[in-house]
Amino acid sequence: MADEPKNPDTPEPERPEPATPEADGKPDVPADGRRAQERPEETAGAEERPRAAGELQPAERPPTAPSGSGPSGGKPSGGEARAEPSSGEPAAGRSAVEEPGPGGAEVAPAAAAPSGRQRLASGLWPPRINRNQLVVALLLFVLGLGLAIQVRQTSEGSALRGARQEDLVRILDELDDRTTRLEDEKTRLERQRSELENSSDQAEEARRQTRERERQLGVLAGTVAAQGPGIHFEIGDPRGVVEADKLLDAIQELRAAGAEAIQVNGVRVVAETFFSDASGGVRIDGRKVTAPYRFDVIGKPQDLEPALNIPGGVVQTLQKEQATVTIEPSEKIVVDALRTAKRPDYARSSSQ
Repeated sequence: MADEPKNPDTPEPERPEPATPEADGKPDVPADGRRAQERPEETAGAEERPRAAGELQPAERPPTAPSGSGPSGGKPSGGEARAEPSSGEPAAGRSAVEEPGPGGAEVAPAAAAPSGRQRLASGLWPPRINRNQLVVALLLFVLGLGLAIQVRQTSEGSALRGARQEDLVRILDELDDRTTRLEDEKTRLERQRSELENSSDQAEEARRQTRERERQLGVLAGTVAAQGPGIHFEIGDPRGVVEADKLLDAIQELRAAGAEAIQVNGVRVVAETFFSDASGGVRIDGRKVTAPYRFDVIGKPQDLEPALNIPGGVVQTLQKEQATVTIEPSEKIVVDALRTAKRPDYARSSSQ
């Protein structure tokens, strides 16, 4: 049948457009006649299936495109709605903390739990101090300061805390001996007073006691010779380290132990004797003496020797200086070095 000639003036009849889900108000229905969201077996399987460690969470499926919007303008092949990955879906291999959550929202990385050391540091710093804590701290500080001061005073007041038992016994014996000497002196003076009061010839008794007193004072002043029990005390100084102060310490220690007469290398030592350093030796009252230094001391040997050997005393100090010390008790010590008595310029007897 031959085609009829078309009249250009005749309008072309309108072609009906294919029906779309938006046009007729019906959603796109797959080939199996059911909607994708109405298939409970797929939805339940997707929700109940556990994800393995490291498996990515699937992105939310985008809404199914209309049947006419595809390139073929028809329904999806296979009768199933395919969900294409969205542009925000992470690639396979990203960390699980970077996976997007349901609805496409990204899940924030989980904060790591703090360790015990971090919790302790956060609890201690910055310090949280209130008024009560400040008051308690102040009271504790004052209490500790008082205890420290008390302990220090106790330690300083006990100079013999570190002494040995035998040293303490020796010191007690020396104190007892000094007490005995003082008691004897007291008894002697009381006897002299009684003799003066009861003597028929008080003038003669007074002269006798005066002469006795003069001899005693002469021994102490170094104007008369003396003899009696005592010790020989010698200090050797091969290195030349013994100075005047060491000799003076020895003299003071001997006097405290009851020495009555002392001479060093032929020089009488009395109350006004002075010591000074000199080249190669020591000067005693201006007279130079050299090592070894020999002491002749009259007194009770049982008191003199322990006084020199006391811990931290003369002997230990000299031995630390690498000097040699020798002590020999004797029943007869002669002190014959004399001093000239000097007449005082200003002092006069109160009895004149």
